[in-house]
Amino acid sequence: MKMYLWDKAASDFGERFKASGGTASIILVTTLNPKRYGGALSLSSMASSRIFMDSDVQATRDYLNWLYSNLDVAKRVDVNVVTKTETVTIGELFSYMKQADAKVVAWFECIATIGDVVHGSGWYYIGCGGCHTKATKGPITLMCKKCGKSDIVGVAQYLAKISVYDNNDQAVFVLLGDSGHELSGKKASELVESYFEANEDEGSDHLVPVPQALIDTIGQTRKFIVKVSTHNLTGKTQTLTVTKVLTPEDPDIGVNLEESDGERVKRAAENIEREEPKRAKCG
Repeated sequence: MKMYLWDKAASDFGERFKASGGTASIILVTTLNPKRYGGALSLSSMASSRIFMDSDVQATRDYLNWLYSNLDVAKRVDVNVVTKTETVTIGELFSYMKQADAKVVAWFECIATIGDVVHGSGWYYIGCGGCHTKATKGPITLMCKKCGKSDIVGVAQYLAKISVYDNNDQAVFVLLGDSGHELSGKKASELVESYFEANEDEGSDHLVPVPQALIDTIGQTRKFIVKVSTHNLTGKTQTLTVTKVLTPEDPDIGVNLEESDGERVKRAAENIEREEPKRAKCG
């Protein structure tokens, strides 16, 4: 089973767990409406949810005493199974987004084949070299609203759309930040720099075409960790953001998907505007 904690419930849990010195072993969360996605049972905290640990209430005390008396049961728990990401199909991702009570931003594992790289729009953006938030073009320099700096070094970051499919459905995924590097094996900054080195006559406002490194991924079957965002849940878009890309047989899925997505990607996604990519400032 996977438990998603949000807002105050997540904050309360963090404070309580730190206060325990990381030794807390029993958690009791009050919530409703269990769901099953990708074969795994999922629960999400609500505004009214409360969290109890170890000896807080009689129920947790009773369970803690039982656990200490039955350590052989605790040893049967397979941590790899408990922390494994839910594997879903593209159709199940769409079903999750359409459910009226699906209000929880979540991460899922999805195996799909790349059908095409979307052309006609920018495949990268120029971000702040420090925080990776989309840079703002000033009169003569690039600026970062997040860092409050008026003269920054711009670095190209992936923002590429790919069309993917599985046995029954197809979707559009967005490669943001490191996920593009994981798929193509090349950093966006390297590809942009190489293009302008080979095309010195092109101006800084020139739109760099989709690189061969991305085109070569067409036909590959990969394991994508995708984020179902608030925009997906509210019906604003069905395009899903990729936070990590692996080969299907790679066991290193990782547990902290939010960390692999990172605040870097979150900041970038929130600040990316619909405009053509520009050449990064050198220096």
